[in-house]
Amino acid sequence: MTKAFGAESTTDQVLEGVNLSGRRVLVTGASAGLGVETARTLAAHGASVVGAARDLDKARTATDAVRKDAAHGGSLELVELDLASLKSVRGCADALVKAAKPFDVVICNAGVMACPKGTTSDGFETQFGTNHLGHFVLVNRIASLLKSGARLVNLSSAGHRFSDVDLEDPNFEHTPYTEFGAYGRSKTANILFAVEFDRRHRGEGIRATAVHPGGIVTELGRHMTPELRDGMLKSIDEANKAAGAPAFKWKTITQGAATTVWSGFVAEADAVGGRYCEDCHVAELQENPMARSGVRAYALDPARAKALWAKSEEMVGERFGAA
Repeated sequence: MTKAFGAESTTDQVLEGVNLSGRRVLVTGASAGLGVETARTLAAHGASVVGAARDLDKARTATDAVRKDAAHGGSLELVELDLASLKSVRGCADALVKAAKPFDVVICNAGVMACPKGTTSDGFETQFGTNHLGHFVLVNRIASLLKSGARLVNLSSAGHRFSDVDLEDPNFEHTPYTEFGAYGRSKTANILFAVEFDRRHRGEGIRATAVHPGGIVTELGRHMTPELRDGMLKSIDEANKAAGAPAFKWKTITQGAATTVWSGFVAEADAVGGRYCEDCHVAELQENPMARSGVRAYALDPARAKALWAKSEEMVGERFGAA
């Protein structure tokens, strides 16, 4: 009988009794917060984890607990990856492909949130370029390393409800920039990427899903001013009240990473493939603009997912397989 998990479940509760010996996993953003906790619990259950991070010195210090908790043959290897630089992304991907060691699960955990308007080294709007395009190129370049039964887990957010992707003006060249509008676009893109990747690869036995970890205090919010944070929390509380939902409650980091490991290692592949998950379950469609839970229909739209894929290929100057 499948165990039931929810918003307060932790990573170790989700993986209780699960032996990941022999499983190899890539986790991006393995230098803080959810990335470190995800790597820790996977290594503790026997997985060989490859942690990708922009700052390797910071990652080595932050992952001490990963190495200490590793058991049943679990291990951690660190590789350099700056998602805001396609040169770095391609270099990382090429090195992984050259090593020719397959992955059972790829977890696209790294990202930025609500930062001031800026661009990546390739000229893309920072949040879309880092959160989506960097992972888009990385995952597609290492897709040959995903064997049948493998999964891709993209970390998205309830913030996808802030905005759909804008395929006409992805870099805010003509659209007024807002921190959360840009964040919403990138998080919607994370879901749409999973939808299209799942469609393209499920015939090979490879599935993809997107997850919302919940509201957690991590370095992800480092760009947020107190005013921006207070405004966000006020908006969430007002929306929850209007929707008849419980008051907002922060999750711990171990609770926040639980949906990631649940969707990657515990849930049935057919249940989560091409879907959006939250609180260790598959989310339902939700079009109430005041509701924080659930997933907006535009984020799961297969036609929109195909269009984003084509636009992403155009932007990065690279094509990835037949449609």
